[in-house]
Amino acid sequence: MLKIETLKKNHDRAKFDCGTDELNKYLRRTARQHLDKGMSRTFVLIDDNSPTKILGYYTLAACEIHVEKLPRKYSKKYPSKVPAAKLARLAVSKNRQRQGFGTLMMVNAIERILFVSKNLGIIGFFVDAKNEEAKGYYEQFGFISLPDNPLELFLPIATLQQAYESIVQK
Repeated sequence: MLKIETLKKNHDRAKFDCGTDELNKYLRRTARQHLDKGMSRTFVLIDDNSPTKILGYYTLAACEIHVEKLPRKYSKKYPSKVPAAKLARLAVSKNRQRQGFGTLMMVNAIERILFVSKNLGIIGFFVDAKNEEAKGYYEQFGFISLPDNPLELFLPIATLQQAYESIVQK
């Protein structure tokens, strides 16, 4: 059975390969350090039958946004800086891509952000897409591009619940 859990020392980070060096290196060299220092949280997708093998991972972090970066319809509602959540990384093992694992992890990330939003003030969920293909992937969840950088995307907290419900109903 598939499950998502916080990255632990026993997870085999060395063998993970998503095809992108930057994402592989982050998981291998930095993710545990950031977790230990409280800078971010990395969650791994595993199968109970092979609990140390990482099928995919994502990283969440808190961030602060300057509202002038937001689309005007949102920026006029807030003070100059606002708290938010960020999907810092999302990766699926090369041999498991295009099997729905990314969506499974996105749903889990959104659930976590919704929980946090009930206990901590945040205005939305942000992600930096690495390219146009990744941008299209995130747009299916309701993310919208920021005016000054089309690869920086935003999902307002007010619509996050709607996005979650539409994903879960598919």
